[in-house]
Amino acid sequence: MNASEAPQTLRWIGDSATGHLQMIDQTLLPNQLQWLDCRDVQTVWEAIRALRVRGAPAIGIAAAYGVCLGLQPLPMADPERFLVELDRVIDYLAGSRPTAVNLFWALRRLRHVGADVAARSAPSEWLPALLAEARTIHEEDRAMCHAIGRYGATLLADGAGVLTHCNAGGLATAEYGTALAVFFTAKDQGKRLHVFVDETRPLLQGARLTAWELMQREVPCTLICDSMAGQVMREGRVQAVITGADRIAANGDTANKIGTYSLAVLAQAHGIPFYVAAPTSTFDLSIDSGDQIPIEQRGAEEITAGFGRLTAPAGVPVYNPAFDVTPARYIHSIITERGLISPVDTQQIQAIVGSDQRG
Repeated sequence: MNASEAPQTLRWIGDSATGHLQMIDQTLLPNQLQWLDCRDVQTVWEAIRALRVRGAPAIGIAAAYGVCLGLQPLPMADPERFLVELDRVIDYLAGSRPTAVNLFWALRRLRHVGADVAARSAPSEWLPALLAEARTIHEEDRAMCHAIGRYGATLLADGAGVLTHCNAGGLATAEYGTALAVFFTAKDQGKRLHVFVDETRPLLQGARLTAWELMQREVPCTLICDSMAGQVMREGRVQAVITGADRIAANGDTANKIGTYSLAVLAQAHGIPFYVAAPTSTFDLSIDSGDQIPIEQRGAEEITAGFGRLTAPAGVPVYNPAFDVTPARYIHSIITERGLISPVDTQQIQAIVGSDQRG
């Protein structure tokens, strides 16, 4: 399967006035490939919160389209009311999840475009301009994913074993993914890889989503429990670890799905390079270090009754952070659409990412 044949995680159907967002409901994979029609902003908010759409870039894209849905019912005439409603919708969507910085980055872009068109354009142009910006964000992400893949593939030798965690593929982005884009591009170049996939507890994004994507694209893979990663490394089966990211601080500290930090420590202990693949939109240069990254806390039932089956004593106390932070010192390189950041430090990040993040 190539990129043109792969199902698109998100797509807008129709025009700005009456169109809607359609997305793959990722909570049903791999057993069902089912589309969810989002015709109002509340459905988009719920989809983000419930992980029907997940992955930092895809969350940002979905939120951008969600702004358009939120403003569709509004009569377009009064610029002051338009801006008030724009702020209301954006603030509402910003409350869906706290960690993935692409969400806030995309919403800032829509806010800026809305303010500009309200000041300069006729009311009939307001919604089309917002939809055009959402589509631009979508297309930019697609291009960034392919560029990340090209830079990252240079790091992998033919025949390498690689390990990844959670899902940083097409389901988490516009198309090719971030970490998985490296594997897909290497395969396109004729390199033979074998990917070890952490199942990624407690919601099994690796087992349900990454393994599914790799098999769809006929990339050889083996599914393992999270706790098996150290043994697989010890046996010499892994020559590189590549994960995605949900937020990267100015110093390179990186938040990603819970369990990523442990992998980075294990990789260092075994002399294996640990790479993070992420677009520049995932950097948050407003925070100095990972200590300032908000970590989402999720419901106890994800651990005690995952997928509807009770697996723990009723009433047991639960701690369920959705993300952890990997210190920059454990990261060999960050793979971006602009090139490799190595060493991972404030100076190198400034040189590659700069201060020109849109929004």
